[in-house]
Amino acid sequence: MVSLTAIGAGLAVIGAGIGIGNIGSKAMEAIARQPEAVGDIRSNMILMAALIEGAALIAILLAFFV
Repeated sequence: MVSLTAIGAGLAVIGAGIGIGNIGSKAMEAIARQPEAVGDIRSNMILMAALIEGAALIAILLAFFV
């Protein structure tokens, strides 16, 4: 029987993967449209990916501790 902890952690990982994938694809589209802004776009992309990973880590820890 699958535990609720495994389901919660799995959903957190899947959500983080989808979110970071969307960030990467939208950043590539933005760079293709405006190549001169590549530095700003890249730094914002890395910052948002780090925030999503942090939120996913918190969600995984909450799944284990609750």
